[in-house]
Amino acid sequence: MSLFPVLPSTRRAFLGRVSQGVGAVALATLLDRSTASLAAAAAPAGSRGAVHPLPLPQKAKRVIWLTMAGGPSQFETFDPKPKLAAMHGEAMPESLTQGQQLAQLQGQKLVCFAPQFPFAKFGKNQTEICSLFPHLGSVIDDLCLVRSMTTDAINHDPAHMFMNTGAQIAGRPSMGAWINYGLGSEAENLPGFVVMVSTGPGRSPQPISARQWSSGFLPSRFQGVQLQGRGDAVHYLANPGRVTRGQQGADIAAINSLNRQHDSFVHDPEIATRIAQYELAFQMQASVPELTDLRGENAATLARYGCTPGDGSFASNCLLARRLAERGVRFIQLYHRDWDHHSQLREELPLRALETDRAAAALISDLKERGMLDDTLVVWTGEFGRTPMSQGNKGTVGRDHHNKAMSMWLAGGGVQRGLVYGATDDLGYAAVDKVCTVHDLHATMLHQLGIRHDAFSVKFQGLDAKLTGVEGARVLADILA
Repeated sequence: MSLFPVLPSTRRAFLGRVSQGVGAVALATLLDRSTASLAAAAAPAGSRGAVHPLPLPQKAKRVIWLTMAGGPSQFETFDPKPKLAAMHGEAMPESLTQGQQLAQLQGQKLVCFAPQFPFAKFGKNQTEICSLFPHLGSVIDDLCLVRSMTTDAINHDPAHMFMNTGAQIAGRPSMGAWINYGLGSEAENLPGFVVMVSTGPGRSPQPISARQWSSGFLPSRFQGVQLQGRGDAVHYLANPGRVTRGQQGADIAAINSLNRQHDSFVHDPEIATRIAQYELAFQMQASVPELTDLRGENAATLARYGCTPGDGSFASNCLLARRLAERGVRFIQLYHRDWDHHSQLREELPLRALETDRAAAALISDLKERGMLDDTLVVWTGEFGRTPMSQGNKGTVGRDHHNKAMSMWLAGGGVQRGLVYGATDDLGYAAVDKVCTVHDLHATMLHQLGIRHDAFSVKFQGLDAKLTGVEGARVLADILA
């Protein structure tokens, strides 16, 4: 006899189910508004995704997204501004700032604040970036530097949400979940979407919430799985004492048999997710320790990244990102949490550069040498930029949040190499040439992955929800090779 007998449906139960009907309808119409979407939700790792066949040529098979959480200053990274340096200490022209939204500087005296570190020229095109990033300078000919990025949000959490999901409100799928859903995973025994977080010593880090890698209204099997940098990479992954792998496997088989029985008459996509995740967790018990064991990496590789195995640093996470990419993980997102410099900019930003510059450059050159950069899209960005005006706090100086101008870079995945794209005005207050939005960035990313952003949607609450929103987005064709 089944442990889950079919019970007659009462009027109350029927109405209760109807009240949840919006979510059910959304899940039932994910792909082609047929039961094929439910099969996609239940499919195991290593399967194809909901978008099949791909409508566009696939230039990138995977994404490694490097998030500098806190909002790195473009004036001390990638956007040189000699005129801002010449006007240091002078009042910011009101023609630029009058009536504009500011974060913490609203209503205060606005004073020009020069770039605090010199810029240097790198590569065959003599591209100028801050001298604190010499390793990125050494690979600048492999990067596409975008100096005209903008965003809609001006505070941290909504800005992270917007960068990750295309919306400032919680509850939408993150880009990693969208891509994991759309393309499926090539990894047989690892999640399709992996997140790692690092923090440097000596500073209160930028908070990062797990909802930034949520699957939103997509089935939960597409959400990001966080790997820990220290200790066990995944909590509770190891078996309890005296429980063998064979016993654990038998338990999983029994549990999933019961889940399949239950699903046979309730047809709940989350039960299919539960089955897939039990099986994936069992596989990860063997795959994750092998993944995180860096003893097989030679001393030259460890020195190139500047990491010590198991130290939980951004450098270690970059090396793990390469290993995850080799194993078929579709979307890998790294957060480094120390870039919020309202004060102590001169003191703290050089430390952030030391923690990230070598490793990010090593990731690019390592992927290139292994023949993986061509089909791996690497993205480096924060959640917003910083003001060209100074902000004082307890005797130290920094910059406020700013959404009208920020710098970022991309590499690989069919993006042009050695290109500088777009520009800000002379004082760096706003992007003025080839202005880019977050939706444009998402559209370009999907395009390179072989997906048409304007046709990639899920019915949710009666609307066709998209990663790129409804405001309009364009593929940045000028940056594509």
